[in-house]
Amino acid sequence: MPERNHCLCWLAILLLVFPFVPACRNGSPESESGRITLVLGAYTTPREAYGRSIIPAFQRYWKNKTGQEVEFRQSYQGSGAQARSVIGGFEADVIALSLAGDVEKVVKAGLIKHDWQQKPHQGMVSTSIVVLAVRPGNPKQIRDWPDLARSGLNVLTPDPRTSGGAMWNICAMYGAALRGYAGVEKDKPEAGADFLKAVFRNVAIMDKGARESITNFEKGIGDAAITYENEVLVGRAAGQKYDYAIPRSTILIENPAALVDTYVDKHGVRPVAEAFLEFLWSKESQRAFAEHGLRSVDTDIAREFEAKYPAVQDLWTIGFLGGWPRVIQDIFGPAGVYTRAYQGLHGDR
Repeated sequence: MPERNHCLCWLAILLLVFPFVPACRNGSPESESGRITLVLGAYTTPREAYGRSIIPAFQRYWKNKTGQEVEFRQSYQGSGAQARSVIGGFEADVIALSLAGDVEKVVKAGLIKHDWQQKPHQGMVSTSIVVLAVRPGNPKQIRDWPDLARSGLNVLTPDPRTSGGAMWNICAMYGAALRGYAGVEKDKPEAGADFLKAVFRNVAIMDKGARESITNFEKGIGDAAITYENEVLVGRAAGQKYDYAIPRSTILIENPAALVDTYVDKHGVRPVAEAFLEFLWSKESQRAFAEHGLRSVDTDIAREFEAKYPAVQDLWTIGFLGGWPRVIQDIFGPAGVYTRAYQGLHGDR
């Protein structure tokens, strides 16, 4: 009799424990309801495109295809800060960052183990340009890069230590100076450095991300904000009253996305994560990016929205400055052009 009671005791324990073991399908952990969770770590600018359009569309697509529901945990912060967060232990399955250099930091940390640039468009899912947000009617007549160096202006741009958008802004200014569009001598790095110093003399606030910077501008701070075209278009669609100027020469911002192999495999979500990444190049996602202010990498969708996105007189890529590895060293490194210009104004802060 005691032996029978002992067996019944173990049976009760097993019944208590095993209902809580998650079911699995194709190696993907699910809840009892058949849901699976993906973690997205992104930079701040495309929050609306992902949250309002792309993620709901993918959830419908995946449900129709597999019968499985996908839940998303979403994190948005400055691109550089997001990359450091992922490296530091934030277990994002998919990252969508502002620039390739930030993805490469995750690669160097050993978390991305494949060649992420073998995807369509070398891993880029959207593009934009650097523009100048100005007050309604442009009362200070800020139309191009040289105007930002005028004394007495208050200019906003984020901090390149945390923001990929800030790095794009600085590259746009410096590159335009080298190309002869900033009111200084063409092809002269020192002249370009002097131009950066003249602009940053007018910068008092450097927020941690592009979204925080444009939010401050919307609160009435500053005469102009150097920002993504997307940030201006999203703000205006939400009822904000400001204008923007497209400089004659500006950089094509290219935004990458990639799977983080270590975390995808740890979570057992590779099939759905790969499907979500591929979905970012679908017509539906590319149209969503365009509807939320980002320029599409799909030529058909770009043609569909060409009236919304004016052409740029002198549009160039990061390749003009040597690519991100060289830019990170030559512009943002300890002896870089921006670093020296900033230290010349503020010391080693």
